Amino acid sequence: MTPVKRNTLISALVVALFAAAVTAALTLGARPGDPADASEAGKGTASVAGRLVRADSHRLGEAGTAKAVLVEFLDFECESCRAAYPVVEDLRTKYAGKVDFVVRYFPIPSHANAVNAAVAVEAAAQQGKFEDMYQRMYDTQDQWGEQQDSKAAVFRGFAQDLGLDLAAYDKAVADPATAARVEKDRQDGLALGVQGTPTFFLNGRQLEPTSVQDFEAQLDAAVNG
Repeated sequence: MTPVKRNTLISALVVALFAAAVTAALTLGARPGDPADASEAGKGTASVAGRLVRADSHRLGEAGTAKAVLVEFLDFECESCRAAYPVVEDLRTKYAGKVDFVVRYFPIPSHANAVNAAVAVEAAAQQGKFEDMYQRMYDTQDQWGEQQDSKAAVFRGFAQDLGLDLAAYDKAVADPATAARVEKDRQDGLALGVQGTPTFFLNGRQLEPTSVQDFEAQLDAAVNG
């Protein structure tokens, strides 16, 4: 297969995976929350902006102009989130300095290691390595995802690979405040009506893109509007 044909095939595959991810998230939800979670949805929606982006919310890359703010609620164990990940990375490159990319945790209860993964990422964030651990989770998801035994030791290995202070990492993972930080994001998502992952909001409005091109068109409108 020639490089051109291979690149075309990869691009088509990414578009197809992204479309599947969006369809799953915006229809039935990639992994719908437990019935108990649904009762929390819609609470506190009077302050949408305050729940979408908090002072301690994590951003990918450099801050943009704040004219366009894209917020993603994600689960590191979610296959649809993994499918959307390379698309988001491409968008970050294309819209660097123009769009603020904000990440919010939304671990799905049916995923055995979703919370463990989010806590590991948050613990890494406390040492300035949020993005490194965020990327590591997606790059290795096929190695640890969809398994019922705890992968906390695997995630600790990631922390070691990234050169983190392991004593500080272990302390952060064990600290209830770290899990509470993750849960705060999840509760914000529930209050905003998030039912599956990935779910995207652009300038306070939930996106329903049908393709990568449609996603870019909506970002263009926000940036240039």
